[in-house]
Amino acid sequence: MIDIRKLKELVKLMVNNDLAEIDLRDPDEQVTLRRHGENVVVPQMSAPLVAPVQGAQAAPVAVAEPPATTVTSGEEIASPMVGTFYVATDPDSPAFVKVGDTVSKDTTVCIIEAMKIFNEIKAQCAGTVTQVLVENGEAVEFGQPLFIVTP
Repeated sequence: MIDIRKLKELVKLMVNNDLAEIDLRDPDEQVTLRRHGENVVVPQMSAPLVAPVQGAQAAPVAVAEPPATTVTSGEEIASPMVGTFYVATDPDSPAFVKVGDTVSKDTTVCIIEAMKIFNEIKAQCAGTVTQVLVENGEAVEFGQPLFIVTP
């Protein structure tokens, strides 16, 4: 069970030091916090939170900008959650969709794993997939564009 007071202290530490990410691990516990803009997201937690060391001060971290992705016109299918993006149910299966495929609102386009739960993501629009913006196995953020679909 997560100790909300410890989590709040870690978030405060991130904000005060303008940190984008904190990753704490020991043999029994792990917690990772990521922050983008003013939104704080807890993308994974595999064990109880580790108590911060008293008096320890983290130095600000420089964050590199991700490479720009060419986006064509069309509708974006965005990630509804933070997690890991997968194009198929397993490595031996074909991708749900690829560039050139036609999708409807109910077509499953990918799976996002969040906290050991695999969530099927539906297209929510109809058209032809013109771009896949994320690599298989890549971590994705809430609202991050995954696909471009041209009506």
